[in-house]
Amino acid sequence: MAGRLTTHVLDTVHGTPASGVAVTLCDQDGNEIASGTTNADGRLDGPILDGDTFLPGRYTLEFGAGDYFRRVGLDLPEPAFLDVVVIAFGIADASSHYHVPLLISPYSYSTYRGS
Repeated sequence: MAGRLTTHVLDTVHGTPASGVAVTLCDQDGNEIASGTTNADGRLDGPILDGDTFLPGRYTLEFGAGDYFRRVGLDLPEPAFLDVVVIAFGIADASSHYHVPLLISPYSYSTYRGS
């Protein structure tokens, strides 16, 4: 089975999936590899990385948290405390499923390696 990278975003302020969040995947040199926007379930419509492009290495996922919270009507200070959330992580096994969820509020976030 080929490996893949998936993600989803949960809004901990409203207790809902975060729909419409811009997500960008970059390699260790900061080059954009892929991007997408979360759907109504807070997920991308498919893996953000899979197949022949799913290789061991260091990556970042960047999430447009500030734009999301502004769009849903929260009054954020300028600049927002968390505008773009960047998660740096490594892929060691190209045959595994790596799932990197993001739980966000305007002032905090958490992540973990999901399944």
